[in-house]
Amino acid sequence: MARTTYQELLDAGVHFGHLTRKWDPKMSQYIFMERNGIHIIDLNKTLTKLEEAAAAIKQIVKSGRKVLFVATKKQAKDIIAEQAKSVNMPFVTERWLGGMLTNFATVRKSIKKMSNIDKMTKDGTYDVLSKKEKLMIQRERIKLESLLGGISDLNRLPAALFLIDVKKEHIAVTESLKLNIPTFAMVDTNSDPSNIDFPIPANDDATKSISLITGIIIQAIQEGLDERKREKEDEAEKEAAAAKAKIDNGEAKEEAPARQPKVTAEAETEGESAE
Repeated sequence: MARTTYQELLDAGVHFGHLTRKWDPKMSQYIFMERNGIHIIDLNKTLTKLEEAAAAIKQIVKSGRKVLFVATKKQAKDIIAEQAKSVNMPFVTERWLGGMLTNFATVRKSIKKMSNIDKMTKDGTYDVLSKKEKLMIQRERIKLESLLGGISDLNRLPAALFLIDVKKEHIAVTESLKLNIPTFAMVDTNSDPSNIDFPIPANDDATKSISLITGIIIQAIQEGLDERKREKEDEAEKEAAAAKAKIDNGEAKEEAPARQPKVTAEAETEGESAE
């Protein structure tokens, strides 16, 4: 069953591209036509590419790995933050820090600093500080939360990136290329899809379009999480059944009566002769 329909994409305005003078020639394969100076995206190709991306991202999540969502443009950040939180995935919506992937160890130190500030407020250390020191720490905590709050639970590099507007998030794309991290992205007619592993030709400016495409990706992630959970439960049940069978077999052996030695015909004859 298809994850969406041609009509749903049409209603969300997924087909609207940019002005023809702003186009990127590498997007020509995904452009259906030009109308009133605007390129129209081929929604049949959007459907195909969206299905490919959803299937691939589902397998990544099913294997127990994380997908990092990236969207710093105004009309996308709230949608991405909300959707990513719903499936417990990391996200960046304020600003992409240079080296967030290529210098991940340093980023982890900043995240640890944020958690240390939280510990200070809990163990009472924060209460003994001066008013000025408290204010400085508060400001630093707010800044760190804004930049790194969405990746505070990311303990290792993500297995993939999902981006809105690859032109705006070009630094993230460059870093993922260096580290061979697969990328999934909405690509508009003014974008270069050649560096994206799973490009989804779509309008990346309209909130309805962003919401629809992201929602389908989130749905695929949820399916992957559910299947992983079911597989773990099935595995646990099999292990429990095997352990129970082993215990039952052990008890059966203990309860089995000792075998009596066979009395042969010769032994019986010898016994009769002795009498």
